[in-house]
Amino acid sequence: MPSSSMHAVGVSKYGPIENLQPRDVPKPGKPTGRKMLVQVKAISVNPIDIKVRGGVYDDPPDYYERVKSLTQESPNFHIIGYDGAGIVLETGPDVKHFKAGDEVYYLANPAGQGTYAEEVLVDERHAGHKPKSLDFVQAAAMPLTYATAYEGLVDRLEIKEGEKAAVLIINGGGGMGSIASQVARYVLKLPIVITTASRPETAEFSKQMGATHVVNHRQDIIKQIRDLNLPADIPLNYAFITSRTEQYLFPIAELLAPFGKISSIVQAKFDMYGSQMMSKSLTFAWCWLGTGAYHYYYNDREEKHHEWYEQLARFLDEGTVKCHLKQRLRLTAEGIREAHRRIEAGKAVGKIALGVDEPGEGKAFC
Repeated sequence: MPSSSMHAVGVSKYGPIENLQPRDVPKPGKPTGRKMLVQVKAISVNPIDIKVRGGVYDDPPDYYERVKSLTQESPNFHIIGYDGAGIVLETGPDVKHFKAGDEVYYLANPAGQGTYAEEVLVDERHAGHKPKSLDFVQAAAMPLTYATAYEGLVDRLEIKEGEKAAVLIINGGGGMGSIASQVARYVLKLPIVITTASRPETAEFSKQMGATHVVNHRQDIIKQIRDLNLPADIPLNYAFITSRTEQYLFPIAELLAPFGKISSIVQAKFDMYGSQMMSKSLTFAWCWLGTGAYHYYYNDREEKHHEWYEQLARFLDEGTVKCHLKQRLRLTAEGIREAHRRIEAGKAVGKIALGVDEPGEGKAFC
């Protein structure tokens, strides 16, 4: 008789990395509606995972109120994680894009149990067929960063393909910045993509990911970008912030052309007063990938993320976009803790992903 429990990694109490523990928990159960039950083959770790685990995640102010039942009701355990890739085991009655046996990559519910588990329920609206050219570990590195970058650049900044304009992307060597650079350069075909990086290895990686120019964010970025002497007919119209919104808003406002647009994915407290935001009539737009699902798709197009993941699979298989995975680990509790350590240290380049079939010691999810 099949087991009714599974191995998972999460927290019973939010806090430091040591709070991440393996545990046997009940399996998710039969999928309903548009959900699919997926056997998890790989996951990737993102900065949001670190914040959620640490009890400091604040993109939605009511986040911990929304998820309190996970730790306060049986099994009193919050399974962390958003990115994943695996095999569909069973589909709900309203699923229309997938069937049992399909290999998929996906994003978990922003306010539900996560991907650090042997099985997970996934809404098909946040999943795509796994790119044929990628293995499960590579595929698990893609969903959150690509969809966030695409939403930021296309939905929030409203950049048009082939537009004669430049974009500035803060932190081009990170998991988010490196995929945003590719979306800007190779999908939207912008002629100039400026990124920031501070170490030789991150600057080089950013260039490999599509940056035409890289400036050092530990130095004066206003002077560095002005010294690039960009063509007058290619205005710096856009900026995408993936790190420290409060630090970069003023210099970006100084650099952007009038009527330009800024989007940020990093929650922060800041004041626009005294900046060039108003004098240039600049637009600021937040970008949170979870908005649609978190607010029950009100005023949102439900199928867009699925469409983007199917599009991304084609881009990856054609070579238009490259996988930005840089570090692979075995998918164990200690492997997950190590991934959290590396991201907390602030030295990660590209993405970190973990797979059940990666070499190393320990049983998967234990």
